[in-house]
Amino acid sequence: MAEEENLTKKEKRELRRQERNVESDRRQKMRVYKRVMVWAVAVFVVAGSIFGIFWLLGSPGGERVFVGAVLQDDQIKGNSDAGTTIIEYSDFQCQACAAYYPIIKRLAEEYGDSAIFVYRHFPLRQIHPNAELAAQASESAARQGKFWEMHDMLFENQQIWSNQRNPEETFIGYASAIGLDVEKFKSDLASEEVENKVDRDYNSAISAGINATPTFIFNGEKIQTPRTYEQFRTLIEQSVGSDR
Repeated sequence: MAEEENLTKKEKRELRRQERNVESDRRQKMRVYKRVMVWAVAVFVVAGSIFGIFWLLGSPGGERVFVGAVLQDDQIKGNSDAGTTIIEYSDFQCQACAAYYPIIKRLAEEYGDSAIFVYRHFPLRQIHPNAELAAQASESAARQGKFWEMHDMLFENQQIWSNQRNPEETFIGYASAIGLDVEKFKSDLASEEVENKVDRDYNSAISAGINATPTFIFNGEKIQTPRTYEQFRTLIEQSVGSDR
Protein backbone atom coordinates (compact mmCIF):
# COMPACT_ATOMS: atom_id res chain seq x y z
CA MET A 1 0.00 0.00 0.00
CA ALA A 2 2.98 2.33 0.60
CA GLU A 3 3.96 2.06 -3.07
CA GLU A 4 0.37 2.85 -4.16
CA GLU A 5 0.40 6.11 -2.17
CA ASN A 6 3.17 7.41 -4.47
CA LEU A 7 1.10 6.83 -7.63
CA THR A 8 -0.81 9.53 -9.45
CA LYS A 9 -4.59 9.35 -9.63
CA LYS A 10 -4.38 8.21 -13.24
CA GLU A 11 -1.94 5.46 -12.34
CA LYS A 12 -4.14 4.38 -9.44
CA ARG A 13 -7.16 4.14 -11.76
CA GLU A 14 -5.13 2.07 -14.20
CA LEU A 15 -4.00 -0.22 -11.37
CA ARG A 16 -7.60 -0.70 -10.24
CA ARG A 17 -8.64 -1.48 -13.81
CA GLN A 18 -5.92 -4.08 -14.16
CA GLU A 19 -6.92 -5.67 -10.84
CA ARG A 20 -10.55 -5.81 -11.98
CA ASN A 21 -9.50 -7.44 -15.25
CA VAL A 22 -7.43 -10.01 -13.40
CA GLU A 23 -10.36 -10.80 -11.09
CA SER A 24 -12.75 -10.95 -14.04
CA ASP A 25 -10.46 -13.38 -15.87
CA ARG A 26 -10.18 -15.51 -12.74
CA ARG A 27 -13.96 -15.69 -12.34
CA GLN A 28 -14.45 -16.50 -16.03
CA LYS A 29 -11.96 -19.35 -15.79
CA MET A 30 -13.73 -20.67 -12.69
CA ARG A 31 -17.09 -20.62 -14.51
CA VAL A 32 -15.60 -22.52 -17.46
CA TYR A 33 -13.95 -24.99 -15.11
CA LYS A 34 -17.22 -25.61 -13.27
CA ARG A 35 -19.12 -26.15 -16.52
CA VAL A 36 -16.49 -28.63 -17.70
CA MET A 37 -16.68 -30.50 -14.39
CA VAL A 38 -20.49 -30.62 -14.52
CA TRP A 39 -20.42 -32.09 -18.03
CA ALA A 40 -17.67 -34.52 -17.07
CA VAL A 41 -19.67 -35.77 -14.10
CA ALA A 42 -22.82 -36.03 -16.23
CA VAL A 43 -21.01 -38.06 -18.89
CA PHE A 44 -19.50 -40.29 -16.20
CA VAL A 45 -22.89 -40.90 -14.59
CA VAL A 46 -24.59 -41.71 -17.90
CA ALA A 47 -21.76 -44.01 -18.95
CA GLY A 48 -21.78 -45.68 -15.56
CA SER A 49 -25.53 -46.17 -15.71
CA ILE A 50 -25.36 -47.74 -19.15
CA PHE A 51 -22.55 -50.04 -18.04
CA GLY A 52 -24.48 -50.94 -14.91
CA ILE A 53 -27.58 -51.88 -16.85
CA PHE A 54 -25.64 -54.14 -19.18
CA TRP A 55 -23.68 -55.63 -16.26
CA LEU A 56 -26.79 -56.33 -14.21
CA LEU A 57 -29.08 -57.50 -16.97
CA GLY A 58 -26.56 -59.20 -19.18
CA SER A 59 -25.41 -57.67 -22.43
CA PRO A 60 -27.72 -58.39 -25.36
CA GLY A 61 -24.53 -59.03 -27.32
CA GLY A 62 -23.25 -61.58 -24.83
CA GLU A 63 -21.01 -64.51 -25.66
CA ARG A 64 -22.76 -67.00 -27.90
CA VAL A 65 -22.10 -70.57 -26.83
CA PHE A 66 -23.14 -73.93 -28.21
CA VAL A 67 -24.61 -76.14 -25.52
CA GLY A 68 -26.70 -78.37 -27.75
CA ALA A 69 -30.37 -78.28 -28.56
CA VAL A 70 -33.00 -78.91 -25.91
CA LEU A 71 -33.51 -82.67 -25.94
CA GLN A 72 -36.40 -84.89 -25.01
CA ASP A 73 -34.70 -86.08 -21.84
CA ASP A 74 -33.71 -82.58 -20.70
CA GLN A 75 -35.45 -81.43 -17.55
CA ILE A 76 -37.75 -78.62 -18.61
CA LYS A 77 -40.51 -76.38 -17.35
CA GLY A 78 -42.69 -74.16 -19.47
CA ASN A 79 -43.69 -74.05 -23.11
CA SER A 80 -41.39 -76.15 -25.29
CA ASP A 81 -42.58 -74.20 -28.37
CA ALA A 82 -41.70 -70.80 -26.89
CA GLY A 83 -39.16 -68.53 -28.53
CA THR A 84 -37.47 -67.69 -25.23
CA THR A 85 -35.17 -70.36 -23.78
CA ILE A 86 -33.28 -70.19 -20.48
CA ILE A 87 -30.83 -73.02 -19.82
CA GLU A 88 -29.43 -73.16 -16.31
CA TYR A 89 -26.25 -75.09 -15.54
CA SER A 90 -26.40 -75.75 -11.84
CA ASP A 91 -25.03 -77.73 -8.90
CA PHE A 92 -27.31 -78.86 -6.08
CA GLN A 93 -24.53 -78.33 -3.50
CA CYS A 94 -23.72 -74.82 -4.73
CA GLN A 95 -24.91 -72.12 -2.31
CA ALA A 96 -25.31 -69.52 -5.06
CA CYS A 97 -27.48 -71.98 -7.01
CA ALA A 98 -29.64 -72.46 -3.92
CA ALA A 99 -30.00 -68.67 -3.66
CA TYR A 100 -31.22 -68.52 -7.28
CA TYR A 101 -33.57 -71.48 -6.84
CA PRO A 102 -36.59 -69.46 -5.58
CA ILE A 103 -35.99 -66.79 -8.24
CA ILE A 104 -35.99 -69.27 -11.12
CA LYS A 105 -38.93 -71.16 -9.66
CA ARG A 106 -40.98 -67.97 -9.47
CA LEU A 107 -40.02 -66.95 -13.01
CA ALA A 108 -40.95 -70.38 -14.35
CA GLU A 109 -44.36 -70.06 -12.73
CA GLU A 110 -44.88 -66.56 -14.11
CA TYR A 111 -43.56 -67.17 -17.64
CA GLY A 112 -44.38 -70.85 -18.06
CA ASP A 113 -46.62 -70.13 -21.05
CA SER A 114 -44.14 -67.97 -22.93
CA ALA A 115 -40.68 -69.37 -22.11
CA ILE A 116 -38.93 -72.67 -21.58
CA PHE A 117 -36.70 -73.24 -18.56
CA VAL A 118 -34.12 -76.03 -18.80
CA TYR A 119 -32.12 -77.44 -15.90
CA ARG A 120 -28.78 -79.10 -16.66
CA HIS A 121 -26.28 -80.61 -14.27
CA PHE A 122 -22.82 -79.19 -13.73
CA PRO A 123 -21.66 -80.69 -10.42
CA LEU A 124 -18.40 -79.07 -9.35
CA ARG A 125 -16.86 -82.36 -8.31
CA GLN A 126 -13.59 -81.05 -6.92
CA ILE A 127 -15.20 -78.75 -4.35
CA HIS A 128 -18.68 -80.27 -3.88
CA PRO A 129 -18.25 -83.98 -3.12
CA ASN A 130 -22.00 -84.66 -2.79
CA ALA A 131 -23.13 -82.72 -5.86
CA GLU A 132 -22.85 -85.56 -8.35
CA LEU A 133 -24.86 -88.00 -6.23
CA ALA A 134 -27.48 -85.28 -5.74
CA ALA A 135 -27.69 -84.81 -9.51
CA GLN A 136 -28.09 -88.57 -9.94
CA ALA A 137 -30.81 -88.59 -7.27
CA SER A 138 -32.76 -85.96 -9.19
CA GLU A 139 -32.41 -87.91 -12.44
CA SER A 140 -33.51 -91.09 -10.66
CA ALA A 141 -36.61 -89.23 -9.50
CA ALA A 142 -37.13 -88.03 -13.08
CA ARG A 143 -37.53 -91.65 -14.15
CA GLN A 144 -40.69 -91.68 -12.05
CA GLY A 145 -41.84 -88.29 -13.31
CA LYS A 146 -40.76 -86.31 -10.25
CA PHE A 147 -37.56 -84.54 -11.17
CA TRP A 148 -38.80 -81.12 -10.06
CA GLU A 149 -40.10 -82.43 -6.74
CA MET A 150 -36.65 -83.88 -5.97
CA HIS A 151 -34.99 -80.73 -7.37
CA ASP A 152 -36.94 -78.61 -4.89
CA MET A 153 -36.30 -81.01 -2.02
CA LEU A 154 -32.54 -80.96 -2.62
CA PHE A 155 -32.26 -77.19 -2.73
CA GLU A 156 -34.58 -76.58 0.20
CA ASN A 157 -32.62 -79.04 2.36
CA GLN A 158 -29.15 -78.28 1.04
CA GLN A 159 -27.74 -77.39 4.45
CA ILE A 160 -28.78 -80.79 5.81
CA TRP A 161 -27.21 -83.14 3.26
CA SER A 162 -24.36 -81.06 1.77
CA ASN A 163 -21.97 -81.74 4.66
CA GLN A 164 -22.83 -85.40 5.17
CA ARG A 165 -20.13 -87.96 4.48
CA ASN A 166 -22.54 -90.01 2.37
CA PRO A 167 -26.02 -88.53 1.81
CA GLU A 168 -27.44 -91.54 -0.05
CA GLU A 169 -29.76 -92.58 2.78
CA THR A 170 -30.94 -88.99 3.10
CA PHE A 171 -31.78 -88.94 -0.60
CA ILE A 172 -33.64 -92.23 -0.25
CA GLY A 173 -35.65 -90.59 2.52
CA TYR A 174 -36.48 -87.69 0.18
CA ALA A 175 -37.58 -90.20 -2.46
CA SER A 176 -40.00 -91.71 0.02
CA ALA A 177 -41.23 -88.29 1.10
CA ILE A 178 -42.20 -87.28 -2.45
CA GLY A 179 -43.96 -90.58 -3.09
CA LEU A 180 -41.47 -92.48 -5.23
CA ASP A 181 -41.12 -96.23 -5.49
CA VAL A 182 -38.08 -96.40 -3.23
CA GLU A 183 -36.70 -99.68 -4.58
CA LYS A 184 -36.86 -98.43 -8.15
CA PHE A 185 -35.26 -95.16 -7.05
CA LYS A 186 -32.37 -97.05 -5.44
CA SER A 187 -31.92 -99.17 -8.55
CA ASP A 188 -31.90 -96.13 -10.83
CA LEU A 189 -29.51 -94.29 -8.52
CA ALA A 190 -26.95 -97.04 -9.11
CA SER A 191 -27.60 -97.29 -12.85
CA GLU A 192 -25.23 -96.45 -15.67
CA GLU A 193 -28.04 -94.68 -17.54
CA VAL A 194 -28.50 -92.10 -14.81
CA GLU A 195 -24.75 -91.61 -14.47
CA ASN A 196 -24.46 -91.07 -18.23
CA LYS A 197 -27.25 -88.48 -18.22
CA VAL A 198 -25.45 -86.38 -15.61
CA ASP A 199 -22.16 -86.82 -17.46
CA ARG A 200 -23.74 -85.66 -20.72
CA ASP A 201 -24.91 -82.43 -19.11
CA TYR A 202 -21.53 -81.94 -17.46
CA ASN A 203 -19.61 -82.50 -20.69
CA SER A 204 -21.82 -80.08 -22.63
CA ALA A 205 -20.94 -77.40 -20.07
CA ILE A 206 -17.22 -78.12 -20.36
CA SER A 207 -17.43 -77.99 -24.17
CA ALA A 208 -19.10 -74.58 -23.95
CA GLY A 209 -16.37 -73.20 -21.69
CA ILE A 210 -18.62 -72.99 -18.64
CA ASN A 211 -16.65 -73.07 -15.39
CA ALA A 212 -19.00 -71.80 -12.68
CA THR A 213 -22.47 -72.28 -11.28
CA PRO A 214 -25.04 -71.09 -11.76
CA THR A 215 -24.50 -70.22 -15.42
CA PHE A 216 -27.45 -69.14 -17.53
CA ILE A 217 -27.69 -69.48 -21.30
CA PHE A 218 -30.33 -67.05 -22.53
CA ASN A 219 -31.46 -67.68 -26.11
CA GLY A 220 -28.07 -69.15 -26.94
CA GLU A 221 -25.97 -66.52 -25.16
CA LYS A 222 -24.09 -66.91 -21.89
CA ILE A 223 -25.19 -63.90 -19.87
CA GLN A 224 -23.92 -62.01 -16.87
CA THR A 225 -26.09 -63.46 -14.12
CA PRO A 226 -28.81 -61.01 -13.06
CA ARG A 227 -28.67 -60.33 -9.33
CA THR A 228 -32.35 -60.11 -8.49
CA TYR A 229 -35.73 -61.41 -9.55
CA GLU A 230 -36.63 -57.99 -10.97
CA GLN A 231 -33.52 -57.85 -13.15
CA PHE A 232 -34.09 -61.38 -14.43
CA ARG A 233 -37.75 -60.60 -15.06
CA THR A 234 -36.84 -57.52 -17.11
CA LEU A 235 -34.51 -59.59 -19.27
CA ILE A 236 -37.19 -62.21 -19.91
CA GLU A 237 -39.90 -59.62 -20.49
CA GLN A 238 -37.80 -57.96 -23.20
CA SER A 239 -37.35 -61.29 -24.98
CA VAL A 240 -40.95 -62.40 -24.59
CA GLY A 241 -42.19 -59.00 -25.72
CA SER A 242 -40.15 -59.19 -28.92
CA ASP A 243 -41.79 -62.54 -29.74
CA ARG A 244 -45.33 -61.18 -29.50
